[in-house]
Amino acid sequence: MGLLSEFKDFLYEYKIIPLAIAFIMGIVSTALVKSLVDNIVMPIITPFVPGGAWKTATFEIGPIVLGWGAFLGELINFIVIAFVVFLVAKMVLKEEKVEKK
Repeated sequence: MGLLSEFKDFLYEYKIIPLAIAFIMGIVSTALVKSLVDNIVMPIITPFVPGGAWKTATFEIGPIVLGWGAFLGELINFIVIAFVVFLVAKMVLKEEKVEKK
């Protein structure tokens, strides 16, 4: 039982369980935010995209084709996720801003 006890202490000391839970919640919340962007936000933006298909919207400069539609979707995804993480951190941590010296 010594090895099992040491393993349990290792899990608690290095906070492996909370880290695993945070990782799983991060994956699930990413899927939720991606669905929000794909199914709610981007359909609002779609009428402003030429052709209406935002995922395949491109800009061509001679032989160069830039796929800006997919990039725009991922950018909005990132902004929404970053904002949600900011709000959660602000509510959970409730730490004062560190002032510069």
